[in-house]
Amino acid sequence: MAKSVRQAPPPASAVRTRRAYFDCRFGQLHVRTAFPATGGFDEQVPLFCVHPSSASSRVFGAFLASIADRRSIYAPDLPGFGESDAPAAGALGAGAAAIQDLASDLRLRRIDVLAFADGCGVALDLCSAAPELVRRLVLVGAGGIDRLASIATPCLVLRIGADAKARAVDPPAHVEIASAPEYGEDLFEAAPQAVAKACAAFLDRGA
Repeated sequence: MAKSVRQAPPPASAVRTRRAYFDCRFGQLHVRTAFPATGGFDEQVPLFCVHPSSASSRVFGAFLASIADRRSIYAPDLPGFGESDAPAAGALGAGAAAIQDLASDLRLRRIDVLAFADGCGVALDLCSAAPELVRRLVLVGAGGIDRLASIATPCLVLRIGADAKARAVDPPAHVEIASAPEYGEDLFEAAPQAVAKACAAFLDRGA
């Protein structure tokens, strides 16, 4: 049975947020970041957030401070979106490639990934291209989960809105499903602490 995600009180510990630019193979990548109050000495694996094609990393603005109490967060504007440089015409897999470049620049060997709406396709591309890099995956508003059978990365699928009310298909063994039917595209603005709590419960389990 799908679990329900409910709103939770905001975390007590303060975090530091900022914006920065990093170089990638497509030019400059604009990234929103948030760090634990400990100054970046993470207790958990860093989390990368992937926005949908209808938005930019701005969609995660309220969420970053809610999830970064024990881990560093990186939310890039994918190439061609927000304030990041656009890739050359016809560049395939630009989003996944840019995330790989960012992780390499930061000297990170393992990351967790959260993706929203059609940004989930970018996250799945990344899992296929660099399975050794992605430790755990959270897909929010992903729609179908057909592609999850082709990867082995432990995954949490958070179903929202009308999709959450529909009957869920039986997921592969490495996939968990949770539901937030009361939220839709406004989820990260309306209930950032609730999403953070659901993500942390899944991501903090360890390897």
